[in-house]
Amino acid sequence: MSSPPPPLPPAPDQAFQEYLRAGELRLQFCTDCAQHIFYPRALCPACGGGALEWRPASGAGVVYSTTTVRQRPERGGDYNVSIIELSEGVRMMSAVRDIAPDAVKIGLEVSASLIEEDGRIAVFFVPTEPAPLAQGGVP
Repeated sequence: MSSPPPPLPPAPDQAFQEYLRAGELRLQFCTDCAQHIFYPRALCPACGGGALEWRPASGAGVVYSTTTVRQRPERGGDYNVSIIELSEGVRMMSAVRDIAPDAVKIGLEVSASLIEEDGRIAVFFVPTEPAPLAQGGVP
């Protein structure tokens, strides 16, 4: 009789979620080509290498692209969807919170915030500086 095969390593997205549950934002890093990777993958999309390790991410980034999704107030109201370029060079789709959806602008400096929603930990971003006042001096 042959022995059972060794257990498979956790799927990359499962490992990502485990780090988030531990309160850490980590990104994969390819030691073959020195590139950070997001979203989690089994192989490096830049060089095809499999020498990937998890490294802590700074959480610092800037809004690369943004839009406001319009929604009726009874359905939760308007919300923001943004692509954030992290200082490590990867881009992550998320949302910027603690600011009005229409106030999120390209180039806004943000930092990561881990929030539990629907039993999962999600990565959201918050501005690193207070939001500018709207015209007329009203926030």
